[in-house]
Amino acid sequence: MNKKYLPKASEVIYKNIIKKILFQIEPETIHNAMVNLGGQFGKSKSIQNFFSSQFKIEDKSLKQNIAGIEFANPIGLAAGFDYEARLTQILPSIGFGFETLGTITNLASEGNLKPRLGRLPKSKSLMVNKGFRNLGAIKTSEKLTGLSFEIPVGISIGKSNVPECDSQAKSLQDIINTFMIFEKSNTKHAYYELNISCPNLQGNVSFYPLGNLKELLAEVDKLHIKKPIFVKMPLEKTDYEVIKILDTISKYCPKGVILSNLSKNRKSRLLRPEEVGKFPGNAGSFSGKPTYELSNELIKLSYKTFKDRFAIIGCGGVFSAKDAYEKITLGASLIQLITGMIFEGPQIASQINSGLIELLKKDGVGHISEAVGIRAHL
Repeated sequence: MNKKYLPKASEVIYKNIIKKILFQIEPETIHNAMVNLGGQFGKSKSIQNFFSSQFKIEDKSLKQNIAGIEFANPIGLAAGFDYEARLTQILPSIGFGFETLGTITNLASEGNLKPRLGRLPKSKSLMVNKGFRNLGAIKTSEKLTGLSFEIPVGISIGKSNVPECDSQAKSLQDIINTFMIFEKSNTKHAYYELNISCPNLQGNVSFYPLGNLKELLAEVDKLHIKKPIFVKMPLEKTDYEVIKILDTISKYCPKGVILSNLSKNRKSRLLRPEEVGKFPGNAGSFSGKPTYELSNELIKLSYKTFKDRFAIIGCGGVFSAKDAYEKITLGASLIQLITGMIFEGPQIASQINSGLIELLKKDGVGHISEAVGIRAHL
């Protein structure tokens, strides 16, 4: 089948048949099955080559060098999906330009109590309560050792979600230990993400207070890490708070920021109350469309105030090329997604990349870097 038709055919089949079946099954069960399937596909060169021939979009207008890393296209899989490091070999073949693994922690964790994942179809959102479910830094680094990556792969690092990490000092050392494990390993990852903003962890430890954040970043600086570090930012902070956090980060080694994490606001006008009501209590946060507008506002704010200091990765509510392009024109150089793929289908990266090429042409822009921030001051 011609390359330009298969992604659309895949979307139609996924939305009208596959998704209707999958959405009848418990979400985490389907997540595990799909990740395992993707891992198996990644072991087959013939499957990789076939998918690449149909879904990979290669165009010089999408290629960028960000923080010294070459990205063939700007669409990445965000941390929170591939937390067992199974998809690094298959994602390039379906059109992704980079991937962040994790979040990975020093100590392995089974995550929070179930439900850890839920669907809100009418809200185009997921309830996420994973709590850094992962294999731990040592086992993950061993799993990655010896692998080569066609696209840039990053490691998201956060504090271990265990009762032992019940203080700022213990959590800080826990994070530093994780960095040290990967720095001493032979993994060929390209960058790190420092996740200071997960809203679903045990303990009363926060890196939002500027004193705590400074202490953490000062210890990270002491490691003299050569790979770029990007900081995953919180979503629901005031402009003043965001600027203060960014100003603090700017005095240390991170090269960029991800804007941004999940929403805790269960009363958001963008969430259907009847869907939120399926998840009683305060556990869990929400992804997808309810995060889109706030994410865009933070991208715009950050670009206007720190564009000469930080690379910006836009994350939150991207379901189409139009969504991705809006984040780019507001100041994001790269885009991450998860929820859009679950609702739209695994061909989404390919479709977004094709759409971005068309949107650039429509605006008379020759390269994606020329579109970054062009609407931030409107």
